[in-house]
Amino acid sequence: GEGVILVKHTNKGCLNDSGMSWDFFVPVCVGDLVKTGGINQYVVQDVVSAKQLPSCLNKFKAALRSQGPLCILEHFDTGYSVLQHCKAVDLAVKEDTLELLVQVVSGLSVSLPSILVSTSLSAAERKEKLNAVKMSVFLLCKLTENLESDSYRQNIVTAPGKGGKKGKACGEGLVQWDSEREQVLQALVQLFQLDIRSLWSLSLVEEEFISCVTCCCYKLLENPTISHVKSKPTRDCVIHLLGLLIKKYNHLLGAGVKVIQMLQHFEQLSSVFAQAVSVWSTEYGVRAIIGEVIREIGQKSSEELAREGSGVKAFASFLSEVSALVPELMIPNISVLITHLEGESHTMRVAVCEVLGEILVRVLCGDGLDESGRADRDRFFDTLQEHLHDSHSHVRTRVLQVYTRIVNSKALPLCRYSEVMELAVGRLMDKSINVVKSSIQLLAAFIAHNPYSCKLSSADLKKPLEKETSKLRELKEKLEGTAPVAVIKASELWAAMVPELLVTVRKELEPTSEEEKEQQEDEEGGEVEEEKEAEDDRATAVKIAQYLRVNKYRDAVQLSIRAHSCFPESEMFTSLSTLTPENMMDTLALIFKGSDDDTSELNQNLPPTPQKEPEKEGEDGELKKQEMLVQYLKDTETFALQVERAISVINTMLYWKTTSVVQEAVQFCVTVCEFSVANSISGVRKMLPLVWSTDAAIKDAVIHAYRRLYLNPQGDTIRTKAQTLVDSLSELMVDSSLGTIQCLEEIVIYTSCCFVLFFYCNYSIISLQSTVVQVLWERFTGKRETSSLYKRAAVLLLGMAARAEREVVLSNLDTLCSVALGEKVTEDFLLARDAVITICNITDHVRQSKGAPFRLPQDHQLFTCLTQAVAEGVVMEDPYWQSFMEQAVRLIYFLAESPDQLCSRLLQRSARLLLDQIAEGGEVNKDAGQMQDGSQESNEQLNCVCLAQLLAACGCVAFWQVSHLERSVSAELRRRRGETEEREEKEKGPAGKQTANESTMEEELGLIGASAEDTEAELIRNICETELLAEENLLSAFLPLLVRVCGSPGRYSHPQLTTAACLALSQYMMISPSVCEENIRLMFTVLERSTLPVVRANAIIALGDLTVRFPNILEPWTQNLYARLSDEVPSVRQTAVTVLTQLVLKDVLKVKGQVSEVAVLLIDPDSHINSLALNFFNELATKDNAIYNLLPDIISRLSDPERGMSSEDFNTIMKQLFSYITKERQTESLVEKLCQRFRTAKTERQWCDLAVSLSLLSMCERGFKRLQECWECYSDKLTEPGVYQPLLSITAKLRRGAKPQFKAQVDEFEQRLTAVHTRGLENVESPEMDEENQKAGVSAEKTVTRTPAPTRGRLKSKEGQDFVTPRKSCKSKKPAITFSSDEEEDEEDAVMAESETPKVTTPIARTSRRARLRN
Repeated sequence: GEGVILVKHTNKGCLNDSGMSWDFFVPVCVGDLVKTGGINQYVVQDVVSAKQLPSCLNKFKAALRSQGPLCILEHFDTGYSVLQHCKAVDLAVKEDTLELLVQVVSGLSVSLPSILVSTSLSAAERKEKLNAVKMSVFLLCKLTENLESDSYRQNIVTAPGKGGKKGKACGEGLVQWDSEREQVLQALVQLFQLDIRSLWSLSLVEEEFISCVTCCCYKLLENPTISHVKSKPTRDCVIHLLGLLIKKYNHLLGAGVKVIQMLQHFEQLSSVFAQAVSVWSTEYGVRAIIGEVIREIGQKSSEELAREGSGVKAFASFLSEVSALVPELMIPNISVLITHLEGESHTMRVAVCEVLGEILVRVLCGDGLDESGRADRDRFFDTLQEHLHDSHSHVRTRVLQVYTRIVNSKALPLCRYSEVMELAVGRLMDKSINVVKSSIQLLAAFIAHNPYSCKLSSADLKKPLEKETSKLRELKEKLEGTAPVAVIKASELWAAMVPELLVTVRKELEPTSEEEKEQQEDEEGGEVEEEKEAEDDRATAVKIAQYLRVNKYRDAVQLSIRAHSCFPESEMFTSLSTLTPENMMDTLALIFKGSDDDTSELNQNLPPTPQKEPEKEGEDGELKKQEMLVQYLKDTETFALQVERAISVINTMLYWKTTSVVQEAVQFCVTVCEFSVANSISGVRKMLPLVWSTDAAIKDAVIHAYRRLYLNPQGDTIRTKAQTLVDSLSELMVDSSLGTIQCLEEIVIYTSCCFVLFFYCNYSIISLQSTVVQVLWERFTGKRETSSLYKRAAVLLLGMAARAEREVVLSNLDTLCSVALGEKVTEDFLLARDAVITICNITDHVRQSKGAPFRLPQDHQLFTCLTQAVAEGVVMEDPYWQSFMEQAVRLIYFLAESPDQLCSRLLQRSARLLLDQIAEGGEVNKDAGQMQDGSQESNEQLNCVCLAQLLAACGCVAFWQVSHLERSVSAELRRRRGETEEREEKEKGPAGKQTANESTMEEELGLIGASAEDTEAELIRNICETELLAEENLLSAFLPLLVRVCGSPGRYSHPQLTTAACLALSQYMMISPSVCEENIRLMFTVLERSTLPVVRANAIIALGDLTVRFPNILEPWTQNLYARLSDEVPSVRQTAVTVLTQLVLKDVLKVKGQVSEVAVLLIDPDSHINSLALNFFNELATKDNAIYNLLPDIISRLSDPERGMSSEDFNTIMKQLFSYITKERQTESLVEKLCQRFRTAKTERQWCDLAVSLSLLSMCERGFKRLQECWECYSDKLTEPGVYQPLLSITAKLRRGAKPQFKAQVDEFEQRLTAVHTRGLENVESPEMDEENQKAGVSAEKTVTRTPAPTRGRLKSKEGQDFVTPRKSCKSKKPAITFSSDEEEDEEDAVMAESETPKVTTPIARTSRRARLRN
């Protein structure tokens, strides 16, 4: 019995007379089983070789069939041998062994239940079953671990490559192992669900056996794919198996430690262990596991978490996911985690904040919280609010997201709305983009779930608040003035205080220790004087009664005891001779209530106790309601103010460069509009131009927003939907500008295209579109009563529909003419204008048709109506006539046959009407000789307005005539030429192939097409030069009048006339170069000398167009255009910078030193001009080296003493401009050139400006070396603080993060700077320093004088000459130019003299006429 059990023993040999004689001990290492063990310990002596294993397995299999699961007692060594030869045996052998062991464990699970409940189980049977369980579980777990390791290695070796294909064998093996692994775990779960602890002596299961199973489980969890969906069955089985071991087999502490260890090494296990911990704590009732794990995480120090591989990410993810699964179990352990909020790990701070958020959303929410819960809730909210200002942007972002979830879940207390919203609005200014986006989302959530009425603005709430506040004040005054209330009887008060008083009496009369007596005596010592003050027993009784009324029961009892000793003969205190609780209560009752027959006289000396009467209760209730109403209105007003502030800030974000922020801002505007917040339409209108954004994401966001707000009609019928759609679009278009309408048109067309693309076969969509058109026509024609604004909106929407389908408008052209352009056209020129805009949408210019042009005959009713309306409007004083006239002339040139003839007749008719009106006015004046001067003056004013309107019409006709020739006529010539060439090719047929081959080379060179296009372009140019302003053409008759009006501002001083004449003259100048050259001096004279800002602004725009059309003529006048950047009127400056930005960025104007005038606008007091100038330089910076080339010249101009710019303004401008210098070579070159400027700078201010400019450069190591080399240039200026301080700041910047060697050079240079600054250059230079300087000078000389060969990738410094300080040019003084204010015939004096006209210096290569015509 004491010997070693041999491998080849029989089943009977295992048992002696008393049963089984050995025990199986689970080894720490597998190899320990072959070593000699202790007494009765099972040892394996013979390990079967790998070749013999298949036959042994067959025996094992046969024994299992015959003997059942207890065969493991005989065949354990076979399974052990498989473990020993695991690397050598085939996969099939291991799988067969695994299958046998699973059958054994499953067999034990089936056979054990009946044995475990049996009361007649012998010790031998128990030992036999126990050994079988241990052996089978040991082998199964170890073999499972080996197979899992093999599977993982195979998975790594045969990982999918670029093609994504796995090895065939690998794939099959893995799939098979996944299913086998699940069977193993199910068998173990089935076994451990039984209470097998009774198999052990005293039910003490040894640690090694449990560790064997848990190690297998944790080994399976190490698989990288365990968190995948496909591994869910395995994952669930492992979790349940560990849950059983934790609950029944004392694995709690081990599991906690193992979870922490594995989280540190396997980050992907955070979600798995979160699920596991929640299952263990809920399904298995082991709540302590959460405390164990969280305590371990909470005790991690910041230093531990900062180390690499600390698992901080896994810990944070684990905490977040556990709080989402079981938030109520996190509350008892939250104090451990709170310490991490003060730690350095931002990841842990995020996790703790998310845990708090989950608790607040799912546990500490609602009105049913007790006092402790409310305290916890308030504390958690305070903690979250603190971390809205966390130093790390990621924490701020996640806290905002937590608050968004809280608000969406309606878990935020009402009292915190205002505070949190204010913090969220403040975070809109955060430097982190993610924080800004999260704050926008939080504000949108506030608006979507607010408990107030957001539809009212703060202004609307002001009056109701004042009214209700005054009402509350009146109620309070009324209640304060009411009569005193009745007194509650003493007996009623006594009955209420008896229970608590009795407890106090018993406590006071209990026997106390000596120490307590001494303490009481000390406390009572202070009251001795009070007793002495009492003259008699009645005064003492009054004092006792007062104590009782204010609930000072202890003091009343003590005073009663002392009163008995002071007044032993008093009737009130005689019963206290025997101190018992009953006697004390009787005494106190007598003092407080008096006798039953009458109220005690003592109570007369006491203040009355208030009692609420029914009337008073009603008044108090009304007061409380009023107070609640006033508080609600105050909260609503505060909320409305914060919403308005948020809207104004977020509206500015619509034009940020960050796409994601713009998308969030657009979404916020949609949310605000959907909830009808006051002033919400401002953001919706502001984002409309973003429909033209080049960023597809932003464009899609805007289109989706408008589709959601306005193009998503609701209704039961198609008719209702159509009316809703028309109403919403009309509301948006009312009072909209032309630009807004164009943006809307783009959205409607885009949406219509989407409808056609996705729903072309959907009958309901087609029906809705036709119904919408029908509703629009009904509104326009007046069948449904509507205002003129909505009529205009309807006709514009019809125009948008016409863009997609021409027949919508073309088939109803007569209706448009009769309603908008008929007899009542002069009553509403705005409706007529919008109708004309709608008709323009059926023309080829909008639709870009390639076929024969679509035009209507001259005698069409449309043109008759238009001609009559324009001509009659000339002699009327209507502010909207001009916009109608411009659209009407445009439509005539787009749609009419021979539009020049129509417009000629139009001008003739208009001029005749004007002359008739003037003649009639003159005759009336002659007939009425006694007419007053005022009436005559008003008549002249009317004539000036009519003349201005006629001149505006002339200019408009001239402009569209040129456009018609260069676009429509030229396009028609090309079309006809193309048709002719096609027809000739068809006529030639096969015979013309040889000729065609000969012309192939010419066609490839483009000679044929080019020569033909040049001929057509020359024809158009000749027509413009010779025919348009020929004597027989009516346009020529108005040109002298225009020149006369523009050149004689003193004579023609009417503002509208001057404005119209100058604009018309600029349109005439577009006709030909000769007209432009003849009148260019006059136009620039108007630009500089006109007193009307609108005239100067119009002149800038016109001259910008002329610069594009005739660049060589306008090039000498560039300086005059830049001069308007310093105009005293902001609107003129704004126009100037807008026009020049377009000209420069489109390479029409060469960028020269005059750009310094644009730089000055960076500090313009007008914020809009400021932003335009900033946009100019942002765009200019995208051109290679543009700002780099201009900087030295800009610095020279801005630091010029004659300009008188302050140093603060100079610094502001330069700081912005130097931010565009990012390349090291540019910095190096600029350092050298700015240092050279010190030599030519004459004033101290210029030295300081150059030093500041150097300090603003982002200095690199190469730039610093160049700064050292140029020491001679600035060393003699270092005594000036304005030079020394900026250079010193350069060294401070360079020292940050510098390498030790370079840092030493910087320190040496700084010492040198300081020495020269404090003692002067002549006192610092020593002989040694002279040598150094000579060496530096030689190297600098070499650097400056050598001509480097151009190398690849190096900047070509052609602009070196530009950096030389320009000499002051001696210009002759311009003669004074004055406007003539008299009525002399010589009106040309107002024009610049010939000597003032700039000469052409640099011709600009203009693009070919053909290229311009195409554009």
